[in-house]
Amino acid sequence: MKVRRVRPVLLVALSLLVALPAAAAAEEKPKGAPAPSRNGAVDLAPNARSAILMDADSGTIIFEKNSHDRLPPASITKIMTMLLVMEALDEGRIKLTDKVTASEHAASMGGSQIFLEAGEEMTVEDLLKGVAIASGNDASVALAEKIAGTEQEFVRMMNERARELGMKNTHFVNSNGLPAENHYTSAYDIAIMSRELLKHPEITKYTGLYQDYLRKDTDRPFWLVNTNKLVRFYPGADGLKTGYTSEAKFCLSATAKRDNFRVIAVVMGEPDTKTRNAEVSQMFDYAFAMYTNVPIFKQGDTIGTVRIAKGEVPSLTIKAKHPYSVLMKKGASMKDIRHEVRLDEPVRAPVKAGQKIGKIIVYQGGNVLAEFDVEAPESVGRANWWTLFKRTCAELFA
Repeated sequence: MKVRRVRPVLLVALSLLVALPAAAAAEEKPKGAPAPSRNGAVDLAPNARSAILMDADSGTIIFEKNSHDRLPPASITKIMTMLLVMEALDEGRIKLTDKVTASEHAASMGGSQIFLEAGEEMTVEDLLKGVAIASGNDASVALAEKIAGTEQEFVRMMNERARELGMKNTHFVNSNGLPAENHYTSAYDIAIMSRELLKHPEITKYTGLYQDYLRKDTDRPFWLVNTNKLVRFYPGADGLKTGYTSEAKFCLSATAKRDNFRVIAVVMGEPDTKTRNAEVSQMFDYAFAMYTNVPIFKQGDTIGTVRIAKGEVPSLTIKAKHPYSVLMKKGASMKDIRHEVRLDEPVRAPVKAGQKIGKIIVYQGGNVLAEFDVEAPESVGRANWWTLFKRTCAELFA
């Protein structure tokens, strides 16, 4: 009988001996420190449903968690809206000074808005501020209608652009991210379109503003305050887009730059804004502490010249529209890094702006570190017979 009474006591004592070291270890762990994930790697966003950390220049993934899961993105949708706006500006289809008249449909949007009235006129630039800073649902629709005629046609363009970028887990139903059936994307796809948007560096002029005003000289001035508080409180942060719905929870695609090193951090399904901002800040801290980049071409550097067969111009000078670099861990050897430019010569006209016409290959010794597409900086049409005749004569006499 004595033996039977002692066994439970021994079991309790043993369980306490096992539990105490674990409890002590838990108490010793600094509050807010990154938690280890199941595979032993550091989980930089333990409260997020999905997350990714990416080098903006090379597209190299530093950290990811459930990054291909299809989830509702809420207002992060507007990154694609801003991308199509920036591309329309680059192509000359719209100008920042163009006036846009708000439709009944645009003015009817709920949620975050800049309170457009049907028939109200506002410039493209002011509407872009309304999207980038205040996440205006009405401003997004007004810009969509300006570019495509209808929001429905603009959404078709959004999905087409997503396919071109290789966003395999994305489908848009509207231009602003208001809850809708079959409207989804993934953290990885958001990072891809964020990286593409950042190829238009002027966008951070808007996404990096903490506050501004619309309708300054009217009796209805509207104060814009950035929904992304990191642009004020995290050094180097200058974008990109927040999102929240009851279904999506708290989401953020953020970017920060220090020296020549820019990173993109995406979190989806965070429980609150405080956790969302803290975990994105932790992702940034990790990237800047552990990594650096090796510049290959700076923005504006000449990459090379490509011949255009039967084009209106005989050749194009290719300049870096954005920085090209490779990501390296701090302390790693930087020796024997070299690059090679391979252009598809000659490129046959017509050539479309943005068309892939070659690639940059970066090596370290005999190993390939990274490859980058080289794109045509402008469109080139086919030359007429008279232009070709004169060019042939000039070449003969030369």
